[in-house]
Amino acid sequence: MNDRDFTQFPAPGDRLAPCHPSPDTLALLTRRRSATAITMADPGPSQDQLDHLLGIAARVPDHGKLAPWRFIVFQGDARDSFGRTLGEVFAAATPDATEAQIAFETGRFTRAPLVIAVISTVLERHKVPEWEQILSAGAVCQNLLIAASAMGYGAQWLTEWYAFDPQIKATLGLGSGERIAGFVYVGTVTEEPVERPRPQARVDHWTT
Repeated sequence: MNDRDFTQFPAPGDRLAPCHPSPDTLALLTRRRSATAITMADPGPSQDQLDHLLGIAARVPDHGKLAPWRFIVFQGDARDSFGRTLGEVFAAATPDATEAQIAFETGRFTRAPLVIAVISTVLERHKVPEWEQILSAGAVCQNLLIAASAMGYGAQWLTEWYAFDPQIKATLGLGSGERIAGFVYVGTVTEEPVERPRPQARVDHWTT
């Protein structure tokens, strides 16, 4: 190991280690647990940390170097303004909704100091299969969860109804071939998450 700063992103053409033995990384992955957005509070990541998070998120397998995803970041007052849109769309679609229900929908994005929308931007009729492009966007979401945890923040990957609502998607400016892979909420956790039951991994060994 030399004295280079390995927290900096490499430049094109840099030679990179083929592996990075790290007990700390293995421990993080072994015990990684999403925090619920409702348990998050300020402070959220600084601007430098946000830039680093997004840079890490983009370091995923990407067949064809298409970068088939983009980000929409919600911070500060932008969370309130978008929340008002959520409340209005919900109220229009749910005529019998109570004021409390509308208020809850309006406040969704204020549950955490930072919300990152990961937009899957599939290039249609491309030689790289759409499924591979979609999987790459999913890997972006997972990288965000892991990087946020490594920075000392809690994170949760959610979709919820507004990820699939046509009016919300239009408001966000989604175009042809674009879908919301998820909203990743990031913030300081006020309650430690509790481990949940997890399914036994299904494993087959090919022997022929």
